[in-house]
Amino acid sequence: MFEMPENVSEAVHLQKTLQNQIDLSDLNKPYNIIAGVDVGYDYKRNLSKSAVAIFDRQSKSLLQTAIAYDQTTFPYVSGLLSFREIPVILKALSVITIKPDILMVDGQGIAHPRRMGIATHLGLVTKIPSLGVAKSKLCGQYDEVGTKVGDYSELYHGEQIGFVLRSRINVKPIFISPGHGLSMQDAHSIAMEWGQGYKLPEPTRVADKISKF
Repeated sequence: MFEMPENVSEAVHLQKTLQNQIDLSDLNKPYNIIAGVDVGYDYKRNLSKSAVAIFDRQSKSLLQTAIAYDQTTFPYVSGLLSFREIPVILKALSVITIKPDILMVDGQGIAHPRRMGIATHLGLVTKIPSLGVAKSKLCGQYDEVGTKVGDYSELYHGEQIGFVLRSRINVKPIFISPGHGLSMQDAHSIAMEWGQGYKLPEPTRVADKISKF
């Protein structure tokens, strides 16, 4: 169940209370269906648009898409993206007819100061294993990433919280982290599996495209 806070301090408190529920153990069964998840904004109308793109693992084909709209009610605050986006994401997930085994979310998983990025929070709320794929770093340090596709560096913030992946030559790397219900190795394997020559893995690339206004 998703709980919406009344203010920023309550949101931070909620994140801290959820930390002990995060499960980073290995995925305990093979997955067949993966969903890319992203949210876009129309700032003039104060609207959020969530997009979900469902893919089949074996064929790598797109099976279904869903979009949902909602008023944007929570302000943008670094580290609190889940409270801004999860309500509209849940609306989109409620209309899909193919249940995903994994959620690949545009944003952070545990690569977050309180280990509670949007992918982690969404995984906890939906009880679906999740990972985060972010275009930029929220926190942590890493060594320079090699220039070849597939090169990566581990991302640390006191402990390993993810990895930084060179997904395309001459393009800035992306930041991958497990969310909930997946291990670090699972997150790495899944991100690598869905690289299709673009900067973003295919599920989030498509979700990103259709989430735009």
